[in-house]
Amino acid sequence: MSKRALITGITGQDGMYLAELLHEKGYDVFGLVAGQNNLRTQLFTESHPYVEMISGNLLDLMSLIRAVAHAKPDEVYNLGALSFVASSWQNARLTSDVTGGGVLNILEAIHFFQDSSGQDVRFYQASSSEMFGKAQQVPQAESTPFWPRSPYGVAKVYGHYMTINYRESYGMHASSGVLFNHESPYRGTEFVTRKISQSVARIKLGLQNTVTLGNLDAQRDWGFAGDYAEAMWLMLQQDEADDYVIATGETHSIRDLLDIAFDEIGVSEWHDHVDINPAFVRPAEVSLLVGDSSKARDKLGWRPKVGFDELVRMMVRHDVDDQSKRAAGAL
Repeated sequence: MSKRALITGITGQDGMYLAELLHEKGYDVFGLVAGQNNLRTQLFTESHPYVEMISGNLLDLMSLIRAVAHAKPDEVYNLGALSFVASSWQNARLTSDVTGGGVLNILEAIHFFQDSSGQDVRFYQASSSEMFGKAQQVPQAESTPFWPRSPYGVAKVYGHYMTINYRESYGMHASSGVLFNHESPYRGTEFVTRKISQSVARIKLGLQNTVTLGNLDAQRDWGFAGDYAEAMWLMLQQDEADDYVIATGETHSIRDLLDIAFDEIGVSEWHDHVDINPAFVRPAEVSLLVGDSSKARDKLGWRPKVGFDELVRMMVRHDVDDQSKRAAGAL
């Protein structure tokens, strides 16, 4: 029989790549969505017709119990969160409830299902490099202490430790992936990488002249979301559950990203196309985030396949094509 997987947050970039990966591997894939009648869900069902969508909400334990009972999953991937870090200061309570408390709810739903059905379920929690925040060592590994610098990061720390607690208390096969920044053409336009790739595409096409950004010196360890989805799956194929840092081990600044993005459209001097707005600077910026994924490489055999330069150019090319079609009325 085919394996069955339930994915929360399935309409985000990670959920889209993970659904594609699991479908290719022969899984029956189920996706949890808070409401069926929104544009994002409708677009997802058109692009991923093989996924069965189930109504549920990370804030509603009973809806999760029903969703897990319906899907009868061998694996659950909890990708659902309010994941736009910059807005978590304005929505600290909701971010805490969904991104933190939602982990407890889905763990409880799985625990209830396992007790009532006798079926084992493997669980993946999407932890985040934002948990390191004011990083206590460079690079960051599984043993690096957490010092989160945003409500989002604090909520992720709660979910991370709750996952460990259920693993240790109930023997659940529950693993966390401490994923560093990962991007793709599926990335939401509220995130700086996609904001830049889309704006650069529109500048090339003469649809706008500038892009407004915050701290150009902010540095991150950026990888490709498709590579990171594979790491999630690999964690749940292991005999023992564990926690893994997933990262490229390289760090780049927003300036580096701009250099490559504008070079892709043949612009070598981009400063006249970039405006700075202090409102886009975080109240508490994180330190240098760069991951040490040695454990994942050794135990999972995982390696990133797409480099930073290729990733940025892929996103710009996608957005040039997308914006061209929109301008022509084809979308």
